[in-house]
Amino acid sequence: MMQELNYIRCGDYYIPDIRLTEETRPIGRWGRMHRDYIKEHNPIRFNDLCLSGELWTYLADLNEQAQSRLELIIEQMKAAEGVTESMKQHDQMAWVGAMNSIRNRAEEIVLREMIYEEDAV
Repeated sequence: MMQELNYIRCGDYYIPDIRLTEETRPIGRWGRMHRDYIKEHNPIRFNDLCLSGELWTYLADLNEQAQSRLELIIEQMKAAEGVTESMKQHDQMAWVGAMNSIRNRAEEIVLREMIYEEDAV
């Protein structure tokens, strides 16, 4: 797909009128980690995303997907391990410990699957 390229006059010269797309969403924690990872481990892909102007949108999308995935995994683990609001009311320390364990494991899954793009074991 070829895009039409417009030129603007600058003195005696015409230069390409290149503008990046306006992306206002933040790239967040997950986006920053993934950016650092692809910059180091997949520089060709990183450069392609930069040069096409798609890097920020790509990272913002990935950040939103990773956050949604994290929340889903946490909810599934809470259900599987019986971590409930009732537990929170009756034994707050046990609930906090269980939730910390669940969050840590869920974050590790998101890191492996989406940020560092490792295959599932």
